[in-house]
Amino acid sequence: MFENIDSNYSMKLSQLIKRLKLTNLNPNIDTDTIIIEQSDLNRPALQLAGYFDFFDNHRVQIIGKVEYSYLRQKYDDEGAGIIRKMFQIGIPCLVFCRDLEPSDEIIALGDEYHIPILSTELGTSYFMAKAMSVLSEELAPRITIHGVLVDVYGEGVLIIGDSGIGKSEAALELIKRGHRLVSDDVVEIKKIGEDVLIGTAPDITRYLIELRGIGIIDVKTLFGVESVKETQTINLVIQLEEWDREKEYDRLGLEEQYTEFLGHKVESHSIPIRPGRNLAIIVESAAVNYRQKQMGYNAAHELYRRFTGNLQKKRKASEE
Repeated sequence: MFENIDSNYSMKLSQLIKRLKLTNLNPNIDTDTIIIEQSDLNRPALQLAGYFDFFDNHRVQIIGKVEYSYLRQKYDDEGAGIIRKMFQIGIPCLVFCRDLEPSDEIIALGDEYHIPILSTELGTSYFMAKAMSVLSEELAPRITIHGVLVDVYGEGVLIIGDSGIGKSEAALELIKRGHRLVSDDVVEIKKIGEDVLIGTAPDITRYLIELRGIGIIDVKTLFGVESVKETQTINLVIQLEEWDREKEYDRLGLEEQYTEFLGHKVESHSIPIRPGRNLAIIVESAAVNYRQKQMGYNAAHELYRRFTGNLQKKRKASEE
């Protein structure tokens, strides 16, 4: 398994405009050249009052109803003076929510300082939540690994292992059993927030599976749209490995194993491969067992409880 870490997290402003359906009031400005590198937003309340200490000018700046009313009441030319100072410091863009209309002077300042003035019909709070969600996804730390990601009973199962060990074949059998393919061969993983890993496929290999001896097959075409999925939270890792007679394998599952991606640990199982083992059923069972654990039931702990309870009964009986 290889792991390629992408350390450049950024988003073009033009992409944000497209995702959020914003209106660009300065169409002459090339928004492809403006790069956003922070997922946080800022409503410049203190800045409109003239206080610019600790001003994070790299964030997208939001003007809501309160800021808009303050600008119109406090400053001549509908706040163009204080906006000029903000633009001189430099910001990625200025977004007016609720279809609030900036003055011609502010739009002209945008052209002068090469800072787009954007507009949206959405309410301020709703727009900020939506924008932060988009930015958090696009600017999230990410890695690329060699593996297969499938949705099994709603749980994201990442199957990893050496090349040729049978990952794609296991995924194909799972698809035939009604589960969904997210990515084969290469999985792009993003860390959203502190503890959520989202997996997806590169555009070039999306919906495709490589089977040695057959070649490339299109899962979406062969099995229908219900057999594929674009993104999936990664909940469980299955590590496939060659059977080793000398190795001791976990038979009870009392000790949890984890695989770490981007500083986040994901529960994992090492599955030895030998003739006659049905990998699809094993993966299904692992996914259902994981869900049981999330609901508070652990079969291994239940067996241990029964075993220790039985020992205690025998001890009491012998003492009597």
